[in-house]
Formats: sequence, structure tokens, C-alpha cells
Amino acid sequence: MDNQNKKQAEFRFYEELNDFLPDAKKKRSFIYHFNGNPSIKDAIEAHNVPHIEVDLIVVNGNTVGFDYLLQEGDRVAVYPVFESFDISGIKPSNNPPLRTVKFVNDVHLGKLTRLLRMIGFDTLYRNDLEDAEIIDIAINQHRIILTRDLGILKNKKVKKGYYIRSQQPKEQLKEVISRFQLQKRLKFLSRCIICNGIIRKTDKNSIESYLKPGTNKYFNDFYRCSGCGKIYWEGSHFNKMKNFFQNLKKEIK
Repeated sequence: MDNQNKKQAEFRFYEELNDFLPDAKKKRSFIYHFNGNPSIKDAIEAHNVPHIEVDLIVVNGNTVGFDYLLQEGDRVAVYPVFESFDISGIKPSNNPPLRTVKFVNDVHLGKLTRLLRMIGFDTLYRNDLEDAEIIDIAINQHRIILTRDLGILKNKKVKKGYYIRSQQPKEQLKEVISRFQLQKRLKFLSRCIICNGIIRKTDKNSIESYLKPGTNKYFNDFYRCSGCGKIYWEGSHFNKMKNFFQNLKKEIK
């Protein structure tokens, strides 16, 4: 069946949702041809836009939910998630508001995981997690999925998630901070970059047997992970991380 015999609707995607579209459909209205009456969720994801990135759908001037069935001649406007202001009064609630921010990352985001932990965010990661496991963790522990895999975000069970655009870890970190409005929540080295455990200051005498002679001689302030036991002190590596953190804060203002 050719497009002339199919139903059609007019679509327009706004702001960062255009990242998922081919150039011919970016930042403009275009015609979508379809059969039957698919849900608006399926129609949106047919354009490679995961539903989790959508927060407001307007059809013929009225807000609708993901279960709306697309009709011949519909005019559809699709808007991204608005984290910086409240639009709950004008749309059906697809997602609860963010109160605490916890992440679970897919297997492609190991370096981003370390950076998120370094600036204080509870971030789970294993390089052997399957998509289904990530989704279950996100649901059971109320975590936000961060991923480079569009497929996982199209799963209807996913309630909170974000598709990472950049392939560079620092740019990925800045993306997450901006997307979830985290500029005022950063807390340097409060979590272990290795295991995600909480880091606390520790008495030097309690860990002295674990220290190398040079470290024991020149440093007095130590911190230890409550999970894996990793010891941190203000050496050259610590200072590199601190400089990274200070520069990051300047860049995201």
C-alpha cells in the first residue's frame, strides 16, 4: 500500500527531541503516514524518539497521554521533558517529579559513572548488566536510566531515563547536570568512584597499616569508603580530581 492510500497526520517535534530526527524533519512540521489507529506513543517512537524523553503532547490544541489513538488529520506537537519548571497543570502526568536523583547506567557509560560518583551522585553500574536488569533496577530502586541505547528507553516499563548524546565523558557529565538541573546538588568526592559507597573521614591510626611509607609520612587527612574500604587522601590524584571539579563548576554556571 503506498502513502496515498494511508492515513496521515502532521507532526512537529520541539527542542532537543530533534536530536533523534533526520535532517529533513528537524525543527519543522512534516507528514506522518500510518495505518489503523496506533497509540501516540507508538507513533512517536516510530520516529526514533523514546517516550521517556517526551513530557508534553498536544493534539489539535489539546494535551493527551501516551494512550491516545492517532486519527486521520491530527496535528501533533511533541515537547521534551521540562525539569526546570512545572507544567503539571496543563498536561497529564506521565512521570512523578524528581525529589532524589539516583542513576543506573548502561554498559557503555563506565567513565561517566565514575565522574557522576565523583561529584556526589548515587550511580549504579556493572559492565555485564542486561537491559532487562537495568530496567528492573530502575523500577525497584526508583533510579533514572542513563544510556546510549535508544532501545532500552522505548520499553514501556521505563518511567525515568535519558539518552546520552555525546561520546565524550566530560560532555556527557555536563549533559546530565543540565538535563536534570543538578548545578546546585554537586558534592565533591562524597561517593566512592569505584563502588558507589559513601566516603567518610577516617582516623589515620585506624588505617596506618594499609598505607605506604611515603603516604604515611606526608599526609594526615584520610577518607575511607564505607562500602569497599578504598582509602582516599589529598595526594596528586586527589588534586587532579578537585581541579576537574572546580573547572566543571565554572563551566556549568
